[in-house]
Amino acid sequence: MAPSELIKGKVVCVTGGTGSFGNAFVARLLEHHEPAAIRVYSRDELKQYDMQRKFDNDERLRFLLGDVRDVDRLRRATKDVDVIVHAAALKQVVACEYNPFEAVQTNIIGAENVVTAAIDNRVPHVLSISTDKAVNPVNLYGATKLSAEKIITQSNSYAAEGDQTASRFSSARYGNVVGSRGSVIPLFKKQAQAGELTITDDAMTRFWITLEQAVDFVISCLEVMQGGEIFIPRIPSMRVVDIAEVMAPGATRRVIGIRPGEKLHEILMTAEEARHATAFEDRYAIYPNFPFWRSADYPRGEELPPGFFYSSDNNDQWLTTEGLRSIVDEVVAVDY
Repeated sequence: MAPSELIKGKVVCVTGGTGSFGNAFVARLLEHHEPAAIRVYSRDELKQYDMQRKFDNDERLRFLLGDVRDVDRLRRATKDVDVIVHAAALKQVVACEYNPFEAVQTNIIGAENVVTAAIDNRVPHVLSISTDKAVNPVNLYGATKLSAEKIITQSNSYAAEGDQTASRFSSARYGNVVGSRGSVIPLFKKQAQAGELTITDDAMTRFWITLEQAVDFVISCLEVMQGGEIFIPRIPSMRVVDIAEVMAPGATRRVIGIRPGEKLHEILMTAEEARHATAFEDRYAIYPNFPFWRSADYPRGEELPPGFFYSSDNNDQWLTTEGLRSIVDEVVAVDY
């Protein structure tokens, strides 16, 4: 893998850097992309200590304690930074419902603060990590991430037209990361020891993306972003019952019903969004409805047909049971 020219020799800051994504992102950059420095920005000093030891005190790592709610701290943390990847968020659906003000402070105001710090420090590239739950949200978490997407996209209007040194802002939107904390694989792995797996609904489908794939997708988005895009990977779908069969063949399954705030299928792009989106070989790009900041001469791929939407149940790519088995064996061995 050739180093990314956008990252090689540059200073990168990742908010929420001690999470599952942050760990995998940092590992990828250190191994393949030769950054000058990576600033890991997060609130948890213990996780930072553990991460520092995990990477053997790599001299390119800088561990900065701070909260995305603190705009002054963000300004200091992002001074002389070339790339920001904004991954900090409150992500637990139930926790966000029970603590709505906290979810708004971190996920919405936090996104605004990242934008403010980036503009003040003229950080060239800012990519925010979004989620399928921002699409037609049915819970507060999704609503806050939808708001964050809007903030990130329209923040490009603060950059003067034609100013090539101004900050540019885009988002990468994907679904649940297989193997990360809170995903179905660690749950099934634990339940398999007891011989019974809980299934929310036999018809449930999900997109499939691993941490490594998500990290590589984010890096590739940084390389092509112009500002304002929402990038979506073209990835396969799988049935949750197939995952259960792969991980615990013949085990008892108990259907418990869809939980509040949960969807039967993941949706990554609505039909309304598809009207101003384009398809490339490995991704979709949703372009802004209101590109106030410039004429937005975005590259065009394949035109999407009328009424197109991208959901895990209408996907044209599906993982077979054999394919799932080979990938699961690899995923369960990864500990982030």
